Amino acid sequence: MKLLLKMFVKNYQNYNDNKVRSGYIKISGILGIILNVCLFIMKIIVGILFNSIAVCADALNSLTDAFSSVISLVSAIFAEKPADSEHPYGHERIEYLGSLFVSFIVMLFGLSLIKESITKIIHPEALTFSWITIIILVISIGVKLYMYYYNNHYGKLIDASILKATAIDSLGDCLSMGAIIIAMLIYYFTNINLDGLMGLVVACIILKNGYDILKDTVNELVGTAPDPDYVKEITREIKSYPGVLGVHDCIIHSYGPNRTFISAHVEVDSKDSIQKSHDLVDNIEKDFNNKKHLSLVLHMDPIDIDDPFTNKMRAVVEKIVVDIDPGLSIHDFRVVKGETHNNLIFDVVIPYDCDKSVAEVLTTIRKRIPNDGDKENFAIMGVDRY
Repeated sequence: MKLLLKMFVKNYQNYNDNKVRSGYIKISGILGIILNVCLFIMKIIVGILFNSIAVCADALNSLTDAFSSVISLVSAIFAEKPADSEHPYGHERIEYLGSLFVSFIVMLFGLSLIKESITKIIHPEALTFSWITIIILVISIGVKLYMYYYNNHYGKLIDASILKATAIDSLGDCLSMGAIIIAMLIYYFTNINLDGLMGLVVACIILKNGYDILKDTVNELVGTAPDPDYVKEITREIKSYPGVLGVHDCIIHSYGPNRTFISAHVEVDSKDSIQKSHDLVDNIEKDFNNKKHLSLVLHMDPIDIDDPFTNKMRAVVEKIVVDIDPGLSIHDFRVVKGETHNNLIFDVVIPYDCDKSVAEVLTTIRKRIPNDGDKENFAIMGVDRY
C-alpha cells in the first residue's frame, strides 16, 4: 500500500492536501476492487467445481464488497472537485455520502444474515463439511484482514470516514466467515449444528457496526458540536498572541475533513488604536490559514482593563455566576456609568447540560449583584449556549 502511495500520490505525506487525501481513497478503492474481484473469481470457480453452495454464496458477498470499493472510488473522485459558484465550500462532504452507502450495504448484509440464521435455527440443515471450503474461507479471511488493516490505518491517518467504513465492512466479513468455519468444525467433530446460532451472533455484530457507521456519518452531515479539546486547543493558541486578553464565542463549521471554518471573538485593550488591534487580528488569521490550513475570522471586542470599578464588578459577577453553577462564565464585560445607576453589560455562557433554566440563571444573577452605594447596578445580559 505504501509503495502504491509513493508511486501514484504526489507529496503523499501531506495529509492536509485534498488531492493527497483523495489519492489515498482512490488507491484504497482500486485495491479493494481488485482484491474482491479476485476473491469472487476464486470462490465462484471452486464453488462450481466442488458444488459448494456456501462458497458460491460467499463469492456473491465478495462481489458486493467490490461494489462498496467502487463507491469509495467514485466518492473520492467527486469529493476532490474544487469549489465552484454553486458549491463555494467545495465537495468534500460527498465522502460522507459514500460512507452512508457503505453503512447501508453493511446493514443490509446483517439483516440478510439474521433472516438466514433464524431460518437455520428453526429448520436446521445438515452441514456439508469440506476441507477445500475451509481453505478458501481461511484465504478469504487473510485477504479481508489485510483490507481491514490498511483501510483502518489510513482511514485514521487522513481522517477518512469512507475508509473507516470500509474497514468495518471488511472486519464484518472476517467475523461471518470465521463463524462459518467454527460452525463447520464443531459439526465435523461433534455433530452439533451451531450454524444458525453462530450466524445470528455475527449478524448482530455486523448490524451494530453498520449502525455505528451510519450514526457517525449522519452526524457529520447534519453537523455536531466540535470536540471540546479541539476548541480548547484553538482558544489556547489564539490567546497565546500578545495583546489578546480573552477569547469567546468560538464557533467551528466543517464542510469536510480539510474544509474547516472558525469564527471567534477576541478581547483587546480598548486603549489600543483600532489599527493596532486590527493588525493583531489580521496576523492571527493569516497564521492559522498558513500553518493550520484553517479559515479563521476574528471579531474584536475592546474592553477597559484599567478602570478599578469595572475590574471590581467583573470579579464580583464572575464569582456570582460560578457560585450558581461552575460551568457558567461571562465575557464582554463593560460598565456604562450614569448619574442614578450603572449598567453592567455582559454575556453569560450557559452550557446545554446546565440543570438550571436560562430564566432562573439570569434572575439569580440580577438578585445577587450588589448596588454601588446609593446607585443601583443593573445587569444587562446576553446569553450564549454551548
